[in-house]
Amino acid sequence: MTDNFEQLCGWVGRKEIRRDVVASWPVTALAATVDDQKISIENGKPLPPGWHWIYFLEAKPPSEVGVDGHPKRGGFLPPVPLPRRMWAGGRIEFLRPLVIGDNVTRESEIVSVEPKSGRSGTLVFVTVRHTIAGSAGAAIVEEQNIVYREAAKKGDPMPPGKLAPASAQWTRRVVPDAVMLFRYSALTFNGHRIHYDKDYAINDEHYPGLVVHGPLQATLLLDLCRQNAPAPIKKFEYRAQHPIFAGHAFTVNGRFDPATIQADMWTASEAGNYAMRGTAFF
Repeated sequence: MTDNFEQLCGWVGRKEIRRDVVASWPVTALAATVDDQKISIENGKPLPPGWHWIYFLEAKPPSEVGVDGHPKRGGFLPPVPLPRRMWAGGRIEFLRPLVIGDNVTRESEIVSVEPKSGRSGTLVFVTVRHTIAGSAGAAIVEEQNIVYREAAKKGDPMPPGKLAPASAQWTRRVVPDAVMLFRYSALTFNGHRIHYDKDYAINDEHYPGLVVHGPLQATLLLDLCRQNAPAPIKKFEYRAQHPIFAGHAFTVNGRFDPATIQADMWTASEAGNYAMRGTAFF
């Protein structure tokens, strides 16, 4: 791994630029997927926080897609020689809203590549910074943490969960099914088969079922803030804690502290354990 890691460090500083239009149809489709019937779809209206993930999508031909459904390694992202890739968390600053109908640009940069060791073996964390701008200037600055892990082995136990608070100031119950996960995968052009191919998720990656997307959970947490907080969100930090699965209810939760003007945010599994934890700043 040492020689490979030195090669991977050569990806630090690599940049790419993508351009897109904040079209109304993806907003309509995501609103239907998360069951939000109050979103305005008109040109000039603000895009809800976190919904920028349905734009700037990567579309590779079949010859450039791996067996897991992700694009093959070695393009913009470094060719980490570990088979499992997941979105571990991140930080987002909302400088101003993006608006529907606007032309937008995203500049991305690899800012770090770090190896670590965990209970499941060798890990490599790749941090990517995105700066998104519309016609009014910079709107979002985001850092995403992507983790690469060793392959799971059949019979490996799921890591134990950590109990989440039993009550919240804001809460929503969600029962994710295969249709919801398929729709979100389609909207984000996420080909990772753990979200829609149950046989692959169980037999190849040894999960008990289809995995709920991390960004979908983060989107639901941001939507809970938007619908309940007394002020627009300025910053959101979040980290995936434990997978949750289709067919099992989970809750989306928030607890606002007026003294600090921030909120503790979390999703919790059917068993009451943390799935994702975050902090929203207003």
